[in-house]
Amino acid sequence: MDNLITSLITPFRGLRPAPGYAADIAAPPYDVLSSDEARERAAGKPWSFLHISKPEIDLPPSIDPYSPVVYAKAADNLAAMQDAGVLQRDETACYYAYRLTMPTAHGEHVQTGLVAVASVADYDINRIRKHEFTRPDKEDDRVRQIEALNAQTGPVLLAYPDAPKVDAIIATATQHAPEADVLAQDGIRHQIWVLRDSEQIDALTKAFDAMPALYIADGHHRSAAASRLSSARRQEGCSLSSDFFLSVIFPAHQMKILDYNRVVKDLNGLEKSVLVTRLSTAFAVTPSDAQVAPEQAGVFGMYLAGQWYRLTIKPELVPTDPVASLDVSLLSDHLLAPILGIADLRRDKRIDFVGGIRGLGELERRVDSGEMAVAFSLHPTSMTQLMAVADSHNVMPPKSTWFEPKLADGLVSHVLD
Repeated sequence: MDNLITSLITPFRGLRPAPGYAADIAAPPYDVLSSDEARERAAGKPWSFLHISKPEIDLPPSIDPYSPVVYAKAADNLAAMQDAGVLQRDETACYYAYRLTMPTAHGEHVQTGLVAVASVADYDINRIRKHEFTRPDKEDDRVRQIEALNAQTGPVLLAYPDAPKVDAIIATATQHAPEADVLAQDGIRHQIWVLRDSEQIDALTKAFDAMPALYIADGHHRSAAASRLSSARRQEGCSLSSDFFLSVIFPAHQMKILDYNRVVKDLNGLEKSVLVTRLSTAFAVTPSDAQVAPEQAGVFGMYLAGQWYRLTIKPELVPTDPVASLDVSLLSDHLLAPILGIADLRRDKRIDFVGGIRGLGELERRVDSGEMAVAFSLHPTSMTQLMAVADSHNVMPPKSTWFEPKLADGLVSHVLD
């Protein structure tokens, strides 16, 4: 066990769909669907993992989704799926390769990573690096879910720095047919391979141990909840399986970040012409006849009163600091806060955020409908920028990254026995 404690990652006995059931079980992550959307998506699908990740769908619509009854229902549903044999646990500890394939306008985007459990101890000392603050209420929710299930079912999305040896091992392991192959409703293909070979497992464990750090891409609340639960169980003298958290780890160079755009309800009392004039203190402002999808950092699109504008930040205003130089920071520091009066992106109800997967047409729709007054399109944050922020032990502004494609829930879970 000492070897496991000092390993950055370790293999585990995954709880997975039985042969033939992966398509019935796989579901979107718990936090991308509302309860009503989940209820509709799971209708007529008794084995959908939404019955575990969004168990309120099996209770009256008036139920508080954070009621103890909801977490208990999740545990009942998980037990029922295991009793029915649609979820089965591997006999030996394994790693799992996970491939995501997403159709794009320019062809397919493919990324292949490793499902493993990662060390809470390394998370606690920031070797598994964060770039976001967490909210205690969301942490509480994940702690209660894990405690009720005695399992981690929502993987944390991690990135690893360049490691050709790891890439090569995973490539070798995926040369045969996958054990699960699911084409999801959104067109994303999810494939799982099981790595049982002890030499491959040892080589991967050693290769990850040699890495200076891993980086959380998505799942800050899940990893924080795992840390809290690990600490509590250690004090109770419980088993050490809770000292690790379920992760899917992709090479950073394969990961895809989309733009995370902003829409604002009003112009802070300004007339359109006054707003455009004030922008010129920090930006070069140029009207555009077409949608503006910024092609590089430092360029922003603005949609206002049926007109697109290209905003280019003045170069002398871009600092070297890894956080302040982010486009999301530049927009906040030179436009949203000083001109539109939005200083707190977390709490201000006048601003909303639109993931780039929805396209720029969604920005136009929300402004044209009168729901919002102005929209801003941004160039995506890069993995290099994310890692630089994490390495500097800083955090990004809220809603800085939108990762696509999303992982599925239910394909591999980690039981805490």
